[in-house]
Amino acid sequence: MAQERRGQREDRQSREERDSEFVDKLVAINRVAKVVKGGRRFGFAALVVVGDQKGRVGFGHGKAREVPEAIRKATEAAKRDLIFVPLRDGRTLHHDVNGRHGAGKVLLRSAKAGTGIIAGGPMRAVFETLGVHDVVAKSTGSSNPYNMVRATFDALKHQVHPKDIAAQRGIKYATLQARRAASGVTSEE
Repeated sequence: MAQERRGQREDRQSREERDSEFVDKLVAINRVAKVVKGGRRFGFAALVVVGDQKGRVGFGHGKAREVPEAIRKATEAAKRDLIFVPLRDGRTLHHDVNGRHGAGKVLLRSAKAGTGIIAGGPMRAVFETLGVHDVVAKSTGSSNPYNMVRATFDALKHQVHPKDIAAQRGIKYATLQARRAASGVTSEE
């Protein structure tokens, strides 16, 4: 019995340690209504972005009757759906990329050191939790936070590390790096 309780305590501690490595940002909170026979039931919907600031990021949506519960559900959903994004020098993207979701379109561009995060609200939250320090982003079309976050994730999923591109082309990474440097693009890593 005591041993079982100790095991549960250790599980909870390891879960808390694992969760402490993540940074979460609340992107949007909406009041929603469900129409029932007696009138309207109000609840809340939350959109949360979670990341470890080292290249892993995820987003989640949660709904509940109370705001804290909706945020907790969204955070758990985000932690279940993490993606890995390769970063150049641990601070920016490897290449420019487009993404879209519904009517929302985003353009993400890598930037030189010191540029900072130049992006609108929901996209900024994604980059801050991802660990990107220098990026220029432009969104067009829908400005709905859900569409902007999903479009940003669509773009990030198309981000490819140059080592993978070199392997696909059947050339060495150093050769690809040399070509990139010769064309005037700043070097990698």
